[in-house]
Amino acid sequence: MSHGRLPARRLSLATIAAALIAASAPAIAQMGPGPGRDDRGFERGPGMDRGGRFERDGRRGRGEETIMGFSRERLARIAPVMREQMDRGMFPGAVTLIARRGRIIHFEAHGFRDAAKTQPMTRDTLFMLASMTKPIVSTAAVMLIEQGKMKLSDPIANWLTELRDMKVQVERRNADGTTTTEDVALARPITVQDLLRHTSGFTYAGSVRSPRLKQLLDDQNIEARTANITGDEMLRRLGQIPLVHQPATNFEYSISTDVLGLLLERVSGKRLDILIKEMILDPLDMRDTTWFVAEGRRSRLAEALDADPAKADMWRAYRIFENPADNGQYFKGGAGLVSTADDYFKFAQMILNGGTFEGRRLVSTKWVEFMLSDHLIGMGGSTAASTGPGYGFGLGFAVRRQDGFAVAPGSTGDAMWAGAWGTSFTIDPREGVVGILMAQGPSNRVHTRMLFKNLIYGALVR
Repeated sequence: MSHGRLPARRLSLATIAAALIAASAPAIAQMGPGPGRDDRGFERGPGMDRGGRFERDGRRGRGEETIMGFSRERLARIAPVMREQMDRGMFPGAVTLIARRGRIIHFEAHGFRDAAKTQPMTRDTLFMLASMTKPIVSTAAVMLIEQGKMKLSDPIANWLTELRDMKVQVERRNADGTTTTEDVALARPITVQDLLRHTSGFTYAGSVRSPRLKQLLDDQNIEARTANITGDEMLRRLGQIPLVHQPATNFEYSISTDVLGLLLERVSGKRLDILIKEMILDPLDMRDTTWFVAEGRRSRLAEALDADPAKADMWRAYRIFENPADNGQYFKGGAGLVSTADDYFKFAQMILNGGTFEGRRLVSTKWVEFMLSDHLIGMGGSTAASTGPGYGFGLGFAVRRQDGFAVAPGSTGDAMWAGAWGTSFTIDPREGVVGILMAQGPSNRVHTRMLFKNLIYGALVR
Protein backbone atom coordinates (compact mmCIF):
# COMPACT_ATOMS: atom_id res chain seq x y z
CA MET A 1 0.00 0.00 0.00
CA SER A 2 0.99 3.55 -0.61
CA HIS A 3 -0.73 5.03 2.49
CA GLY A 4 -1.90 8.08 0.49
CA ARG A 5 1.26 8.40 -1.63
CA LEU A 6 1.31 8.01 -5.37
CA PRO A 7 2.46 4.59 -6.48
CA ALA A 8 6.14 4.52 -7.42
CA ARG A 9 6.91 4.39 -11.17
CA ARG A 10 9.94 3.17 -13.03
CA LEU A 11 11.31 5.73 -15.44
CA SER A 12 12.60 4.48 -18.76
CA LEU A 13 16.12 5.40 -19.93
CA ALA A 14 14.55 7.40 -22.75
CA THR A 15 12.50 9.44 -20.27
CA ILE A 16 15.55 10.16 -18.12
CA ALA A 17 17.61 11.19 -21.20
CA ALA A 18 14.87 13.51 -22.43
CA ALA A 19 14.68 15.19 -19.03
CA LEU A 20 18.46 15.74 -18.90
CA ILE A 21 18.51 17.26 -22.40
CA ALA A 22 15.64 19.61 -21.53
CA ALA A 23 17.37 20.72 -18.31
CA SER A 24 20.63 21.48 -20.10
CA ALA A 25 19.10 23.30 -23.08
CA PRO A 26 19.52 26.85 -21.67
CA ALA A 27 23.20 26.23 -20.92
CA ILE A 28 23.78 24.83 -24.40
CA ALA A 29 22.01 27.81 -25.96
CA GLN A 30 24.39 30.21 -24.17
CA MET A 31 27.43 28.70 -25.85
CA GLY A 32 26.81 30.22 -29.29
CA PRO A 33 26.78 33.86 -30.38
CA GLY A 34 23.93 35.82 -28.91
CA PRO A 35 23.15 37.99 -25.89
CA GLY A 36 26.23 38.36 -23.72
CA ARG A 37 28.61 37.38 -26.51
CA ASP A 38 30.31 39.29 -29.24
CA ASP A 39 30.19 38.48 -32.93
CA ARG A 40 32.98 35.94 -32.50
CA GLY A 41 31.07 34.04 -29.80
CA PHE A 42 33.41 35.16 -26.99
CA GLU A 43 31.79 35.67 -23.63
CA ARG A 44 31.96 39.20 -22.32
CA GLY A 45 33.03 39.95 -18.80
CA PRO A 46 32.51 42.62 -16.11
CA GLY A 47 32.24 46.17 -17.35
CA MET A 48 31.40 45.21 -20.93
CA ASP A 49 28.89 47.52 -22.48
CA ARG A 50 26.92 44.73 -24.17
CA GLY A 51 26.40 42.90 -20.87
CA GLY A 52 25.31 39.29 -20.68
CA ARG A 53 25.39 36.28 -18.41
CA PHE A 54 28.44 34.38 -17.21
CA GLU A 55 29.01 30.68 -16.94
CA ARG A 56 29.67 29.84 -13.33
CA ASP A 57 32.18 27.24 -12.29
CA GLY A 58 30.98 27.81 -8.72
CA ARG A 59 27.59 28.71 -7.22
CA ARG A 60 26.62 31.33 -4.69
CA GLY A 61 27.02 29.98 -1.19
CA ARG A 62 29.23 27.14 -2.41
CA GLY A 63 32.68 28.66 -2.57
CA GLU A 64 33.97 31.27 -4.99
CA GLU A 65 31.93 32.32 -7.96
CA THR A 66 34.19 31.93 -10.97
CA ILE A 67 34.24 32.31 -14.72
CA MET A 68 36.65 30.14 -16.71
CA GLY A 69 38.61 29.57 -13.51
CA PHE A 70 38.88 33.28 -12.64
CA SER A 71 37.31 34.58 -9.46
CA ARG A 72 34.75 37.24 -10.30
CA GLU A 73 35.39 38.93 -6.97
CA ARG A 74 39.12 39.09 -7.72
CA LEU A 75 38.59 40.34 -11.27
CA ALA A 76 36.62 43.17 -9.69
CA ARG A 77 39.85 44.33 -8.02
CA ILE A 78 41.26 45.51 -11.35
CA ALA A 79 39.14 48.66 -11.74
CA PRO A 80 39.92 50.07 -8.26
CA VAL A 81 43.63 49.42 -8.78
CA MET A 82 43.54 51.21 -12.14
CA ARG A 83 41.78 54.16 -10.46
CA GLU A 84 44.48 54.24 -7.81
CA GLN A 85 47.20 54.31 -10.47
CA MET A 86 45.44 57.16 -12.25
CA ASP A 87 45.17 59.06 -8.97
CA ARG A 88 48.93 58.59 -8.51
CA GLY A 89 49.58 60.11 -11.95
CA MET A 90 50.77 56.95 -13.70
CA PHE A 91 48.55 57.49 -16.76
CA PRO A 92 45.25 59.23 -17.61
CA GLY A 93 43.44 55.96 -18.30
CA ALA A 94 43.79 52.37 -19.43
CA VAL A 95 42.07 49.44 -21.08
CA THR A 96 42.47 45.98 -19.56
CA LEU A 97 41.58 42.67 -21.20
CA ILE A 98 41.84 39.07 -19.99
CA ALA A 99 40.83 35.98 -21.94
CA ARG A 100 41.02 32.29 -21.18
CA ARG A 101 40.81 29.51 -23.75
CA GLY A 102 39.62 32.04 -26.32
CA ARG A 103 36.91 33.64 -24.18
CA ILE A 104 37.18 37.27 -23.19
CA ILE A 105 36.17 37.30 -19.52
CA HIS A 106 37.31 40.82 -18.61
CA PHE A 107 37.40 43.86 -20.91
CA GLU A 108 37.18 47.27 -19.23
CA ALA A 109 38.01 50.89 -19.97
CA HIS A 110 39.28 53.02 -17.07
CA GLY A 111 39.63 56.77 -16.68
CA PHE A 112 40.33 59.07 -19.62
CA ARG A 113 42.02 58.83 -23.00
CA ASP A 114 43.33 62.43 -23.11
CA ALA A 115 45.89 64.20 -20.96
CA ALA A 116 43.38 66.88 -19.94
CA LYS A 117 41.01 64.15 -18.67
CA THR A 118 38.00 65.41 -20.60
CA GLN A 119 37.35 62.37 -22.84
CA PRO A 120 36.34 59.11 -21.14
CA MET A 121 38.44 56.09 -22.05
CA THR A 122 36.66 53.62 -24.33
CA ARG A 123 37.50 50.06 -25.28
CA ASP A 124 38.13 51.05 -28.90
CA THR A 125 40.77 53.64 -27.98
CA LEU A 126 43.95 53.61 -30.08
CA PHE A 127 47.29 53.18 -28.32
CA MET A 128 50.83 53.59 -29.61
CA LEU A 129 52.26 50.08 -29.37
CA ALA A 130 55.94 51.03 -29.58
CA SER A 131 57.83 47.74 -29.09
CA MET A 132 54.65 45.66 -29.07
CA THR A 133 55.04 46.12 -32.83
CA LYS A 134 58.02 43.73 -32.68
CA PRO A 135 56.14 40.43 -32.13
CA ILE A 136 53.86 41.18 -35.10
CA VAL A 137 56.74 41.92 -37.48
CA SER A 138 58.71 38.95 -36.12
CA THR A 139 55.73 36.69 -36.83
CA ALA A 140 55.63 37.92 -40.42
CA ALA A 141 59.32 37.03 -40.73
CA VAL A 142 58.59 33.49 -39.55
CA MET A 143 55.75 33.23 -42.07
CA LEU A 144 58.16 34.14 -44.89
CA ILE A 145 60.57 31.49 -43.60
CA GLU A 146 57.72 28.97 -43.69
CA GLN A 147 57.15 29.93 -47.32
CA GLY A 148 60.77 29.21 -48.19
CA LYS A 149 61.65 32.86 -48.89
CA MET A 150 64.57 32.82 -46.42
CA LYS A 151 66.08 30.77 -43.57
CA LEU A 152 67.00 31.60 -39.99
CA SER A 153 70.64 30.85 -40.79
CA ASP A 154 70.80 33.15 -43.82
CA PRO A 155 73.17 36.15 -43.53
CA ILE A 156 71.11 39.33 -43.70
CA ALA A 157 73.74 40.86 -46.01
CA ASN A 158 72.40 38.55 -48.73
CA TRP A 159 69.68 41.19 -49.10
CA LEU A 160 70.94 44.15 -47.03
CA THR A 161 74.18 44.65 -48.91
CA GLU A 162 74.84 47.91 -47.04
CA LEU A 163 75.64 45.78 -43.96
CA ARG A 164 78.14 43.49 -45.68
CA ASP A 165 81.34 44.95 -44.18
CA MET A 166 80.34 45.67 -40.59
CA LYS A 167 82.81 45.78 -37.71
CA VAL A 168 82.58 45.25 -33.95
CA GLN A 169 83.91 47.70 -31.40
CA VAL A 170 86.21 45.95 -28.93
CA GLU A 171 87.50 47.62 -25.78
CA ARG A 172 91.03 46.79 -24.68
CA ARG A 173 92.60 47.58 -21.32
CA ASN A 174 96.19 48.83 -21.49
CA ALA A 175 98.99 48.05 -19.05
CA ASP A 176 98.74 51.53 -17.55
CA GLY A 177 95.06 51.04 -16.72
CA THR A 178 93.67 53.11 -19.59
CA THR A 179 91.32 51.66 -22.20
CA THR A 180 91.29 51.97 -25.94
CA THR A 181 88.82 50.77 -28.54
CA GLU A 182 89.43 48.91 -31.75
CA ASP A 183 87.06 47.95 -34.57
CA VAL A 184 87.49 44.31 -35.62
CA ALA A 185 85.92 42.08 -38.27
CA LEU A 186 82.86 39.96 -37.55
CA ALA A 187 83.57 36.42 -36.38
CA ARG A 188 80.52 35.35 -38.38
CA PRO A 189 77.79 37.17 -40.34
CA ILE A 190 74.63 38.56 -38.74
CA THR A 191 71.80 36.12 -39.51
CA VAL A 192 68.03 36.39 -39.71
CA GLN A 193 67.85 34.56 -36.38
CA ASP A 194 70.12 37.17 -34.79
CA LEU A 195 67.66 39.92 -35.74
CA LEU A 196 64.71 37.94 -34.33
CA ARG A 197 66.35 37.22 -30.96
CA HIS A 198 68.33 40.50 -30.60
CA THR A 199 71.76 38.89 -30.82
CA SER A 200 72.84 40.86 -33.89
CA GLY A 201 75.18 43.21 -32.05
CA PHE A 202 73.01 46.23 -32.86
CA THR A 203 71.84 48.43 -29.99
CA TYR A 204 69.68 51.45 -29.16
CA ALA A 205 71.30 54.85 -28.71
CA GLY A 206 69.44 55.29 -25.44
CA SER A 207 70.87 52.15 -23.86
CA VAL A 208 74.34 51.72 -25.38
CA ARG A 209 77.16 52.02 -22.86
CA SER A 210 79.76 53.34 -25.32
CA PRO A 211 79.73 57.16 -25.61
CA ARG A 212 81.31 56.85 -29.05
CA LEU A 213 78.61 54.54 -30.41
CA LYS A 214 75.84 56.59 -28.83
CA GLN A 215 77.09 59.72 -30.57
CA LEU A 216 77.36 57.90 -33.90
CA LEU A 217 73.83 56.50 -33.66
CA ASP A 218 72.41 59.89 -32.66
CA ASP A 219 74.39 61.92 -35.19
CA GLN A 220 73.39 59.59 -38.04
CA ASN A 221 69.72 59.67 -36.95
CA ILE A 222 69.51 55.87 -37.23
CA GLU A 223 66.29 55.69 -35.20
CA ALA A 224 64.70 58.63 -37.04
CA ARG A 225 64.17 60.46 -33.77
CA THR A 226 64.94 63.93 -35.09
CA ALA A 227 63.87 63.74 -38.74
CA ASN A 228 62.55 61.34 -41.36
CA ILE A 229 65.03 59.03 -43.06
CA THR A 230 64.50 56.47 -45.81
CA GLY A 231 65.25 52.82 -45.25
CA ASP A 232 68.04 52.77 -47.83
CA GLU A 233 69.75 55.77 -46.24
CA MET A 234 69.33 54.34 -42.75
CA LEU A 235 71.02 51.09 -43.81
CA ARG A 236 73.84 52.94 -45.57
CA ARG A 237 74.61 54.92 -42.41
CA LEU A 238 74.15 51.94 -40.10
CA GLY A 239 76.68 49.93 -42.09
CA GLN A 240 79.38 52.44 -41.05
CA ILE A 241 78.71 52.14 -37.29
CA PRO A 242 80.40 49.31 -35.35
CA LEU A 243 78.38 46.72 -33.45
CA VAL A 244 78.53 46.45 -29.66
CA HIS A 245 78.98 42.65 -29.63
CA GLN A 246 79.96 39.89 -31.98
CA PRO A 247 76.81 38.33 -33.46
CA ALA A 248 75.26 35.41 -31.54
CA THR A 249 77.11 36.16 -28.30
CA ASN A 250 74.83 38.51 -26.31
CA PHE A 251 71.20 39.57 -26.06
CA GLU A 252 71.21 43.33 -26.63
CA TYR A 253 67.78 44.92 -26.99
CA SER A 254 68.11 46.97 -30.12
CA ILE A 255 67.06 48.25 -33.51
CA SER A 256 67.25 44.64 -34.75
CA THR A 257 63.53 44.53 -35.51
CA ASP A 258 63.69 47.82 -37.42
CA VAL A 259 66.40 46.22 -39.54
CA LEU A 260 64.25 43.09 -39.79
CA GLY A 261 61.39 45.17 -41.22
CA LEU A 262 63.68 46.51 -43.94
CA LEU A 263 64.88 42.97 -44.61
CA LEU A 264 61.28 41.79 -45.06
CA GLU A 265 60.71 44.54 -47.62
CA ARG A 266 63.62 43.36 -49.73
CA VAL A 267 62.84 39.66 -49.37
CA SER A 268 59.16 40.13 -50.27
CA GLY A 269 59.45 43.06 -52.69
CA LYS A 270 56.66 44.82 -50.78
CA ARG A 271 56.53 47.83 -48.49
CA LEU A 272 56.38 46.73 -44.84
CA ASP A 273 52.96 48.23 -44.11
CA ILE A 274 51.44 46.44 -47.11
CA LEU A 275 53.17 43.15 -46.25
CA ILE A 276 52.00 43.18 -42.62
CA LYS A 277 48.46 44.09 -43.64
CA GLU A 278 48.26 41.24 -46.14
CA MET A 279 49.92 38.60 -43.98
CA ILE A 280 48.57 39.38 -40.48
CA LEU A 281 46.22 42.34 -40.08
CA ASP A 282 43.67 41.40 -42.74
CA PRO A 283 43.53 37.66 -41.92
CA LEU A 284 42.98 38.50 -38.24
CA ASP A 285 40.53 41.34 -39.02
CA MET A 286 42.73 43.80 -37.10
CA ARG A 287 41.04 46.83 -38.65
CA ASP A 288 42.27 49.37 -36.11
CA THR A 289 45.96 48.43 -36.32
CA THR A 290 47.86 50.87 -38.55
CA TRP A 291 51.23 52.57 -39.02
CA PHE A 292 49.88 56.10 -38.54
CA VAL A 293 46.72 57.78 -37.28
CA ALA A 294 44.67 59.43 -40.01
CA GLU A 295 42.91 62.71 -39.23
CA GLY A 296 39.45 61.16 -38.79
CA ARG A 297 40.72 58.77 -36.12
CA ARG A 298 42.85 61.11 -34.02
CA SER A 299 40.16 61.72 -31.43
CA ARG A 300 40.46 58.02 -30.51
CA LEU A 301 44.18 58.19 -29.72
CA ALA A 302 45.21 57.80 -26.07
CA GLU A 303 47.67 60.28 -24.60
CA ALA A 304 50.20 60.25 -21.82
CA LEU A 305 50.00 62.88 -19.10
CA ASP A 306 51.79 66.11 -19.96
CA ALA A 307 53.61 65.77 -16.63
CA ASP A 308 55.24 62.50 -17.72
CA PRO A 309 58.95 63.35 -18.16
CA ALA A 310 59.32 61.03 -21.18
CA LYS A 311 56.33 62.28 -23.15
CA ALA A 312 57.70 65.30 -25.05
CA ASP A 313 60.79 63.65 -26.52
CA MET A 314 58.95 60.43 -27.36
CA TRP A 315 56.12 62.31 -29.06
CA ARG A 316 58.59 64.16 -31.31
CA ALA A 317 60.25 60.87 -32.23
CA TYR A 318 57.06 58.98 -33.09
CA ARG A 319 55.33 61.51 -35.40
CA ILE A 320 52.32 59.20 -35.49
CA PHE A 321 50.15 61.58 -37.53
CA GLU A 322 52.43 61.26 -40.58
CA ASN A 323 52.16 58.44 -43.09
CA PRO A 324 55.76 57.22 -43.47
CA ALA A 325 55.12 56.34 -47.10
CA ASP A 326 54.33 59.99 -47.89
CA ASN A 327 57.15 61.50 -45.88
CA GLY A 328 60.33 59.65 -46.81
CA GLN A 329 60.40 57.71 -43.56
CA TYR A 330 61.08 53.99 -43.24
CA PHE A 331 58.41 51.90 -41.53
CA LYS A 332 59.76 50.99 -38.10
CA GLY A 333 59.36 47.28 -37.63
CA GLY A 334 60.31 47.71 -33.99
CA ALA A 335 58.05 50.55 -32.93
CA GLY A 336 55.64 51.88 -35.56
CA LEU A 337 52.13 50.50 -35.00
CA VAL A 338 49.04 51.80 -33.22
CA SER A 339 46.29 49.39 -32.18
CA THR A 340 43.44 48.62 -29.79
CA ALA A 341 43.18 46.05 -27.01
CA ASP A 342 40.69 43.99 -29.01
CA ASP A 343 42.88 43.95 -32.12
CA TYR A 344 45.97 42.93 -30.19
CA PHE A 345 43.97 40.21 -28.45
CA LYS A 346 43.30 38.62 -31.85
CA PHE A 347 47.02 38.47 -32.57
CA ALA A 348 47.92 37.17 -29.11
CA GLN A 349 45.15 34.58 -29.18
CA MET A 350 46.38 33.36 -32.57
CA ILE A 351 49.79 32.74 -31.02
CA LEU A 352 48.22 31.01 -28.01
CA ASN A 353 46.17 28.83 -30.37
CA GLY A 354 49.34 27.58 -32.05
CA GLY A 355 49.02 29.76 -35.15
CA THR A 356 45.26 29.76 -35.86
CA PHE A 357 42.38 32.11 -35.15
CA GLU A 358 38.73 31.55 -36.06
CA GLY A 359 39.57 28.80 -38.50
CA ARG A 360 42.39 30.63 -40.30
CA ARG A 361 45.94 29.37 -39.93
CA LEU A 362 48.72 31.93 -40.16
CA VAL A 363 51.65 29.97 -38.70
CA SER A 364 52.28 26.26 -38.18
CA THR A 365 52.02 24.86 -34.66
CA LYS A 366 55.65 23.69 -34.65
CA TRP A 367 56.88 27.13 -35.70
CA VAL A 368 54.88 28.79 -32.92
CA GLU A 369 56.39 26.36 -30.44
CA PHE A 370 59.83 27.21 -31.82
CA MET A 371 59.13 30.96 -31.60
CA LEU A 372 58.20 30.57 -27.93
CA SER A 373 61.35 28.60 -27.09
CA ASP A 374 64.41 30.19 -25.49
CA HIS A 375 66.99 30.97 -28.20
CA LEU A 376 69.55 32.54 -25.84
CA ILE A 377 71.00 29.43 -24.19
CA GLY A 378 74.70 29.92 -23.50
CA MET A 379 74.74 33.61 -24.43
CA GLY A 380 75.28 36.75 -22.38
CA GLY A 381 72.87 39.59 -21.79
CA SER A 382 69.47 39.70 -20.14
CA THR A 383 65.86 40.69 -20.85
CA ALA A 384 65.35 41.68 -17.20
CA ALA A 385 65.01 45.41 -17.89
CA SER A 386 61.73 44.65 -19.69
CA THR A 387 60.56 41.38 -18.15
CA GLY A 388 62.17 41.12 -14.76
CA PRO A 389 64.43 38.12 -14.05
CA GLY A 390 63.74 34.59 -15.23
CA TYR A 391 63.13 35.17 -18.94
CA GLY A 392 65.02 34.27 -22.08
CA PHE A 393 64.06 35.30 -25.58
CA GLY A 394 62.66 33.41 -28.54
CA LEU A 395 61.78 34.73 -31.99
CA GLY A 396 60.11 38.04 -31.19
CA PHE A 397 58.88 37.13 -27.68
CA ALA A 398 60.41 36.95 -24.22
CA VAL A 399 59.90 33.45 -22.79
CA ARG A 400 59.80 32.36 -19.12
CA ARG A 401 62.50 29.82 -18.36
CA GLN A 402 61.06 28.37 -15.15
CA ASP A 403 58.17 28.85 -12.73
CA GLY A 404 60.22 30.61 -10.07
CA PHE A 405 62.98 33.24 -10.21
CA ALA A 406 60.73 36.08 -11.37
CA VAL A 407 58.96 39.11 -9.92
CA ALA A 408 55.43 38.15 -11.04
CA PRO A 409 53.62 34.80 -11.32
CA GLY A 410 53.34 32.88 -14.55
CA SER A 411 54.16 29.51 -16.07
CA THR A 412 57.24 28.01 -17.65
CA GLY A 413 56.98 28.91 -21.33
CA ASP A 414 54.72 31.94 -20.93
CA ALA A 415 55.51 34.72 -23.40
CA MET A 416 55.39 38.47 -22.95
CA TRP A 417 56.58 41.79 -24.27
CA ALA A 418 55.74 45.43 -23.77
CA GLY A 419 55.99 48.89 -25.30
CA ALA A 420 57.78 52.04 -24.18
CA TRP A 421 54.51 54.02 -24.15
CA GLY A 422 53.04 51.73 -21.46
CA THR A 423 51.37 48.79 -23.23
CA SER A 424 52.10 45.14 -22.36
CA PHE A 425 50.81 41.62 -22.90
CA THR A 426 51.26 38.11 -21.55
CA ILE A 427 50.46 34.80 -23.26
CA ASP A 428 50.37 31.73 -20.99
CA PRO A 429 49.97 28.51 -23.01
CA ARG A 430 49.85 26.29 -19.94
CA GLU A 431 46.89 28.16 -18.47
CA GLY A 432 45.34 29.21 -21.79
CA VAL A 433 45.44 32.87 -20.71
CA VAL A 434 45.95 36.10 -22.66
CA GLY A 435 46.26 39.36 -20.73
CA ILE A 436 46.59 42.80 -22.30
CA LEU A 437 47.19 46.19 -20.69
CA MET A 438 46.83 49.28 -22.84
CA ALA A 439 48.00 52.52 -21.25
CA GLN A 440 50.18 55.48 -22.17
CA GLY A 441 52.44 56.16 -19.22
CA PRO A 442 56.01 55.76 -20.47
CA SER A 443 57.89 56.74 -17.33
CA ASN A 444 55.98 54.20 -15.22
CA ARG A 445 55.71 51.37 -17.73
CA VAL A 446 57.70 48.68 -15.90
CA HIS A 447 55.75 49.25 -12.69
CA THR A 448 52.35 49.09 -14.37
CA ARG A 449 53.07 46.02 -16.53
CA MET A 450 54.14 43.99 -13.46
CA LEU A 451 51.21 45.29 -11.44
CA PHE A 452 48.76 44.09 -14.09
CA LYS A 453 50.41 40.66 -14.25
CA ASN A 454 49.95 40.36 -10.49
CA LEU A 455 46.26 41.19 -10.89
CA ILE A 456 45.79 38.63 -13.67
CA TYR A 457 47.31 35.75 -11.72
CA GLY A 458 45.78 36.94 -8.46
CA ALA A 459 42.35 36.36 -10.00
CA LEU A 460 43.16 32.93 -11.51
CA VAL A 461 42.00 30.42 -8.91
CA ARG A 462 41.22 27.23 -10.87
